[in-house]
Amino acid sequence: MYSGAISFYDVICQHIQAGESCEKLVGYSAVYRVCFGMACFFFIFFLFTIKINNSKSCRSYVHNGFWLIKLLVLAAMCSGAFFIPDQDTFLNAWRYVGAGGGFLFILIQLILLVEFAHKWNKNWTSGTKHNKLWYGSLALVTLVLYTVAVGALIVMAVFYTRVNGCTFNKILLGVNGGLCLLISMVAISPCVQNHHPHSGLLQSSVISCYVMYLTFSALSSKPPETILDENQENITICVPEFNHGLQTDENLVTGLGTALLFCCILYSCLTSTTRASSEALRGIYALPETEVS
Repeated sequence: MYSGAISFYDVICQHIQAGESCEKLVGYSAVYRVCFGMACFFFIFFLFTIKINNSKSCRSYVHNGFWLIKLLVLAAMCSGAFFIPDQDTFLNAWRYVGAGGGFLFILIQLILLVEFAHKWNKNWTSGTKHNKLWYGSLALVTLVLYTVAVGALIVMAVFYTRVNGCTFNKILLGVNGGLCLLISMVAISPCVQNHHPHSGLLQSSVISCYVMYLTFSALSSKPPETILDENQENITICVPEFNHGLQTDENLVTGLGTALLFCCILYSCLTSTTRASSEALRGIYALPETEVS
């Protein structure tokens, strides 16, 4: 598109080794490059802010200020990632890094969800001392979450499997469904109850819903299978019939993932806010000698 309008467009693409018509500057490869620059930037600041004990040190001032300079450095690092030589090797290596980072991201989300569900269960259980209706509310929410998880499992079994074929999808649904049942049984086992009295089915129901979301994400991202029907014609299976040629399930996964990410970040920010920071937001400031970052 640009090669016809800009005479030196192809020359620039060849000079920066971006492929024909700069195809490597768009799509997933561009995402990898931007993420590489951001990862390097925040890793440097991670090393820079190790063992900061108060907000009055020199490194704290750098961390809490100089925003224009830091934004310029971040933009420069993200832009510089597009000029890394040997792009193919970089992308192949960064895919493995991305897979490891994705695993850690899911693990962190899982930890935050377990912590949230534990606090939720603890708060509502403590409320039963004053009003027994909290038991009913706790049971209702748990029942709704399990209903959502079971319903999602049934819907995926209907639309992403069939009698002949879709073996991987069947195994994935069976294993994840069995694991959800296992964690539910473990959550109410006497051994767990003795060590964690506030453990219950609410936590396992939240995790079951999250596992169903991950399963849906995996199934919607998996390439469809093609087999020969009785007329010796190729047919596509293991995807919803109403979704052929569309991206409905991918859009749903993206929306759910974005909402879940936002909620986890919001919860992490609220729970990690220190008392001094919380009071500062309300206009109450601690003395300098007692303030802790």
